[in-house]
Amino acid sequence: MNEATAPAESRKIGPLLKLYGIYCLVTAAAVLVLIALIAVPLAQYGVDLFRERHDVTLTMTLVIVQMVTMFVGAVGYVAFGVLMLRNRRRHVAQIAYALLGVGIVNLVLEIMLNGFGDNLIYDGVRLVVLLVISATIDPTLVTERQLQRKLRDMETEEAAEAGTLGRAKGDRGFIELDFFNLFWVFVVCCVLGLVIETVYHMVVVDPGVYQDRAGMLYGPFSPIYGFGAVLMTVALNRFYRANPVIIFLVSAVIGGLFEAAVSWFMQVGFGAVAWDYSGSTILGLFPDPIALLFDGRTSTLFMCMWGALGFVWIKVCLPWLLKLINLIPWQARYSVTALCAALMLVNGVMTLQSLECWYQRESGLPPSSPVEEFYAEHYDDAYMAHRFQSMTITPEDSARS
Repeated sequence: MNEATAPAESRKIGPLLKLYGIYCLVTAAAVLVLIALIAVPLAQYGVDLFRERHDVTLTMTLVIVQMVTMFVGAVGYVAFGVLMLRNRRRHVAQIAYALLGVGIVNLVLEIMLNGFGDNLIYDGVRLVVLLVISATIDPTLVTERQLQRKLRDMETEEAAEAGTLGRAKGDRGFIELDFFNLFWVFVVCCVLGLVIETVYHMVVVDPGVYQDRAGMLYGPFSPIYGFGAVLMTVALNRFYRANPVIIFLVSAVIGGLFEAAVSWFMQVGFGAVAWDYSGSTILGLFPDPIALLFDGRTSTLFMCMWGALGFVWIKVCLPWLLKLINLIPWQARYSVTALCAALMLVNGVMTLQSLECWYQRESGLPPSSPVEEFYAEHYDDAYMAHRFQSMTITPEDSARS
């Protein structure tokens, strides 16, 4: 049996990937040595600082968490390199999946500590490489692709003709949790969420006054609702026939925790505050315990709104959305989705970069690179304040101050 016809599990890993495995092994070992050298003096410095000030700052906490994450990642990359050299495809894929999670955590910590800039390129490239490797080296996925590729086109065409394209098969829930469906869930809910929030602000918060509540540099998008809808769809997909109370409670918890997490990330990373429910009460009788617990990052009212939105989404909107996205001709659905996803990714990156440059200017730092000069010229403070009307930037509140 030659290499081309051998089972995916027994095929040897190519020399280019093995070379990358050696690179990962060497660099990860160097990182472990570096961590070993600085860990003791860094820990002693932290102990001395705590004794002197009796305080552990947020920045110090994030640095410690990042050090732990780097250590875990380095150990993982050592195992990744060794398994790569030993042609253990399945184990390499499993390690790659784990390293993807560690890498994402490290990327978020890096943004919180050092902002959004060139410092993210290396980590971003490594994540992309890991994603490609995990998708191509896993023998289970390789075999599945070989078997499913021939069937997919026939099934897709049949489902399109029957009007069931995108529906999950068997007992896997209501909707197929693939990139195509989840991406359009994200896009549609970014728009719907923005509309609902804008109307709520005009009717309840500040009657008759319009305020732009958009969360991205371009387009009518509020990504917190898009990501929240994706999380709810994934979590509730199998429970779309469940008790309405269960759907409401799960949606409320997911939405509230996600809202609080995003608020914390924006404030720690950029000193940005886009909403604050401090001082909220329950029917005007007593302070809102949820708002107190989460320092105003979410509230009982908005968790209930998340619960109601989640219920309506799963029971009413999701079937309607599936019919809507199936209007895209099945022959073009992947190319259209890929193009729109690329545009949304560019929009997201530019949004984070513009916020980072706004933060730098609010900190009193002049533009020091062509990128910062570009954003200072085209997206100055006045533009950003007008675009993100509900947001304020206070550098002193970030972990970088």
